[in-house]
Amino acid sequence: MKLDLLVMTVHPDDAELGAGGVIAKYVAEGKTVGIVDLTLGELGTRGTPEIRAQEAQDAAEILGVAVRENLKLRDGFFQNNEEHQIAIIKAIRKYQPEIVITNAWEDRHPDHGRASKLVNDALFLAGLRRIETELDGISQEPYRPRLQLQLIQDKYINPDILIDITEYWDIKERSILAYTSQFNVGNDDDEPQTYISNPDFMDSTKARAHEFGRSIQVKYAEGFTSRKILGVRDLFELY
Repeated sequence: MKLDLLVMTVHPDDAELGAGGVIAKYVAEGKTVGIVDLTLGELGTRGTPEIRAQEAQDAAEILGVAVRENLKLRDGFFQNNEEHQIAIIKAIRKYQPEIVITNAWEDRHPDHGRASKLVNDALFLAGLRRIETELDGISQEPYRPRLQLQLIQDKYINPDILIDITEYWDIKERSILAYTSQFNVGNDDDEPQTYISNPDFMDSTKARAHEFGRSIQVKYAEGFTSRKILGVRDLFELY
């Protein structure tokens, strides 16, 4: 299945938090969108890998993505090495996305920056014909997406581009709250409270989207960074 947009991030819920509005927007506009999670998030304080896997599928249904896959790399211990680069190369060649969005290049959580570098390097290598890969016994063709963007996650990073998600904020929020083991859970269970389980975390997520939106005179927006200079065909389409 060829995708228009692939969000490839390290933990289940990274895609929803950083790009849930953009995912919902392009699904609504008829684009083929998918999510590939690198790990099961098995080191997370709350929940279990099995619970998070079900929550990820629930969130995928809310967003309406065409596919969601998990590469099952080792949470916290994956490396930017040949083995893990090849796993990502295979996924890129399988889905042949036009655009890839991945984790922030630097963030509070060390997995985010490491995953961003891993995906960045693998995207380049995926276009090299002398790197041979197979999927289900069939040789894969080299492929490199035309654009890569990075999320802005916990650490504030000035965005290179902002995208209006006002119409899709409710879908984004519902997709995040599908992770019932992780977000907005208060103190009504026996599991430890975490940085993201406090209801205030969702308030800060909404405030960030509102701040980005105000910069382009809309209610809510998501911000992304680019490793290359971006160009447009028409200045009159800019906000």
